[in-house]
Parts: sequence; structure tokens; C-alpha cells
Amino acid sequence: MDPYIALLAVIGVTLVAAAMLPRLIHRAPLSMPIIFLGIGLALFSLPIGLEGPHVGSDGEVTERLAEFVVIVSLMGAGLKLNRPIGLRSWSPTWRLLGITMPLTILAVVLLGGIGLGLPLAGAVLLGAVIAPTDPVLASDVQVQGPDLEQVEALEQADDEVRFALTSEAGFNDALAFPFTHLAIALAAGGAWFVGWAVNDVVVKITVGLVAGWLLGRGVAWLAFRLRSETALARTSEGFVAVGATLAVYGITELVHGYGFLAVFVAAVTIRNQERDHEYQQVLHDFAETIERLASVVFLILLGGAIVDGALGALTWAGAAVAVAIVLLVRPLAGWIGLLGSSISKPERASIAFFGVRGMGTIYYLAYAANEEQFERAPEIWAVGILVIVLSIVVHGVAASTALRHLDAARDMGELPPATPRT
Repeated sequence: MDPYIALLAVIGVTLVAAAMLPRLIHRAPLSMPIIFLGIGLALFSLPIGLEGPHVGSDGEVTERLAEFVVIVSLMGAGLKLNRPIGLRSWSPTWRLLGITMPLTILAVVLLGGIGLGLPLAGAVLLGAVIAPTDPVLASDVQVQGPDLEQVEALEQADDEVRFALTSEAGFNDALAFPFTHLAIALAAGGAWFVGWAVNDVVVKITVGLVAGWLLGRGVAWLAFRLRSETALARTSEGFVAVGATLAVYGITELVHGYGFLAVFVAAVTIRNQERDHEYQQVLHDFAETIERLASVVFLILLGGAIVDGALGALTWAGAAVAVAIVLLVRPLAGWIGLLGSSISKPERASIAFFGVRGMGTIYYLAYAANEEQFERAPEIWAVGILVIVLSIVVHGVAASTALRHLDAARDMGELPPATPRT
């Protein structure tokens, strides 16, 4: 049996199943990522000669695949957000980014340094790669995107929990970059602080924000404002979402900015133009389709990597640190970040708990490993991958039940309704 053909067959069947499974499991304490990860584990365990990705040795391929999955998911996340951007309307997001994310990184650095005995560079790397949350792998905790049948209530579609988790993931997938560069600079040694602070923090973040806004405005103009038969909205072609993703990412990287940040900002900018236009749903639906396809492939390959030794360097201390990150660090940091907000306690607890880890962690691990040598890198990989697995399982099991209870409480008036904020 040709292993490559067998892999194609399994991926094909899995993709077909991906269209049917959501309706079958929508009330079960189970998520699609759990199923696909299980398929990957089972497939690569069969005696048919398949080999999963090898962490460390397949660094370039891993980085590029994860990079594509992340940028597609960032475009999808931005196009989902129905709430107009603003200081007050996005207050939960700013709290999660400005308080929860730094607290999480600091706590993980301490766990890595004290609990695992990692050198400073390795501990900072572990904190940096754990920082990104994922807008895709727990579909129950993300917003649903534009719905043309409920155009008059677009803003109501984004309740506080789903909105906060989706918008947080869109930004922190990009804002983990400065911390990853900090770890790389520490590993390289030398006089690094000024260059890191100016280049990796100030310049690249600023360029990413500006480029994302300008390019997003440009795509929106071509889609909605261009008075011509060539206007993108007149074509009704959804693949423009992928074209815009690649163009924004590539151009921003060429001008020395963070492409991840630019893609998400561009998507939010596009979404805020002509909000009730039917082409918004065309773009969103196509981006979501590509996002799902990429995530299925990612999860199957992640299962293969685990079977072929990705957790081989894991120690009992590393496993304990991974459990602490999922069950203690994120919930506590999330709760602290939301203290004093107007969000109800049940919603605050859900936002704090559901910090799903996923594709961003793999990307940053591969990126850092390709840039610099880190002591005990296999152990860092093992802890990071175990965090992803635990997050997929724990959050996947809990998400549907928790969000269903919140929705029911909201419908009965026990929680504030998801009213529009401007």
C-alpha cells in the first residue's frame, strides 16, 4: 500500500465527514478538533508506513504550513467580527491583550524557569509560544460571522464571550511575535535590547497596524466603492478572501511589519465597510471553508507528529506545567484581566477559561527553532504540543455545554443580552 495515497484517501474522507459531523455532534460534549486529532493519531499508528512530521528536523515545512494556516484563520476571524471597532466596544479585547496576555507569559516563564529549570531564553520562548490563543480549534467559542437573514441585528450576533475570545485570538496571534523575538535575542546573546525594543516592538507593530488598515481599506474600495463592472463585489468570487490574505501578508512582511497583525487588521477593516453588503458573507464563507480545510490537515498531521515522537522528551514536570497552563494560568490571568469590567461573572469565567491553544503555538515554535538554537528545545516542543492537546480536549469537551448554558441564561433574561455597542 502506498502511504501517500492512503493519506490522501483518509484526508478526503475526513473532509467530507467534516461537512456532516457538526450536525451530528452539536449537542454532544465533543468537538470537531478532538475527532480530527483522534483520526490523526489512529491513522499514523496503523502499520502502513506513514510517518508524521518530526519536530526539529522538519522545521521549514512545519513553519510554512503553520504560517499558512494561521494567516487564513486570522482573515477568517476578522471577517467574522460583527461589532464595530472602538475603545469601549472592544474593551474586553484590550483587557485580554494588555493584562491577561502579559500575565500569562510571565507565569509560564516562571513555570519554565523554576518548575522545569529551563534557561532564561528557553523559558521566555515557552511563554511566548503559549501566548497565542486560537480562533478556529474550538468552533463553539467563536462568533458566527455575518448573517444576511439578520442584517438588522448584526451587532447582536456577537455575545461577549464569543466576541472576546475571537477578537483576542486575532490580535494575540500576532502580538506573540515580539516575545518570540525576545527569546531569540536572549538565546543569541550580545547587545540586543535596543534593537529588539525599537525594531521588533515599535517599528514592526506600527507598520503592521498601518499596513493592515491601508491595505484593508484598499481591498474594501475595490470590493464596494469602485463604480465599475470590475468591482470585486460584482464578481461574487469568494477566493478574493484568500488573495487578500496572501497579498496583505506578503506586502506587510516586505515593508518590515508583522504580517499576522496586518492580516487581522485588514480583515476587521474590510468587515467594517458596507457591513450589510451580501459580498461580506461571500468573503466570510470562503475564508471559513479554507480555514476548516487547513485546520483538518493541521490536526491530522499533529496526530502524526505525536505518534512519531513529538512528546518523547516530555517529563513528569513538563506534563505538570502543561496541565497548570491550561487549568490554572489562563483562567487566573483571564479573570484578573477582566476584573472591573461590566461583563457578568458567568461570562467572565467562560472568557477566562476558554483560552484555546493551537496553530499559533506550532508556528512560533518552528519559527524560533529555525532562527536560533535553544537548549532543551525538544522538551519545549513537547510541553507546547501537550498544552495544545490538553486544550483541544478540555476546552472541546466543555465548550458546547458551557456556551449552551450561557445562551439559555441570556434567552431567559438571567444574563444581559448581546446588544450592539458603538
